[in-house]
Amino acid sequence: MKINSYAGLTVLVLAVSLTGCGNKEEEKKDEASVSAMGAMDAMKEMAAQAEEMGKNGPVETVDFRSLKELLPEEADGLTRKEATGEKNGAAGFTVSTANGKYANSDESETIEISLVDGGGSAMMMGLAAWSMIEVDKETENGYEKTSTMGGNKTYEKYDNADKSGEIAMLVNKRFIVTAKGRGVSMEKLKATLDDVDLAKLASLK
Repeated sequence: MKINSYAGLTVLVLAVSLTGCGNKEEEKKDEASVSAMGAMDAMKEMAAQAEEMGKNGPVETVDFRSLKELLPEEADGLTRKEATGEKNGAAGFTVSTANGKYANSDESETIEISLVDGGGSAMMMGLAAWSMIEVDKETENGYEKTSTMGGNKTYEKYDNADKSGEIAMLVNKRFIVTAKGRGVSMEKLKATLDDVDLAKLASLK
């Protein structure tokens, strides 16, 4: 695959991912999200990284079963109700994913953990576009920002009204770990990331 094909796919994936950010209700709030902040800078950075990836070629993604094994039995005290995994590919790119769903007894608190490996491909950079920009925003409804945890770039967003949010982390420039929850605090979502063996995840090849 030619280098410019990587760059083109990168921009395409970013455009799709940015379009998919947020739901209609959020759009009605007329609040700019990370999808609209620094998008051009992110595209430029992604294109540069995609060009470098094109020189080395795509990296084979790990078996989704290896990711599935890293899903914790509990998410900061919430019991795991379901664990699934799959591997999909197209146009020479593959993505491995493992998902775990967690909840308390009455499901008033729910968390979903996802582990994704795109092999450091241009597609992966599209999924983690937030890792290339800086965001720090606060409204009366909540906040969103990029930061770092344990040396890994993170993106977090939280809605105070319904106590829902998410935190995503880019590990070893190829794995995305995401914890999304409802009826839980951001502190609980962050604690959930600590339940994942990030060191083992980073060592997977």
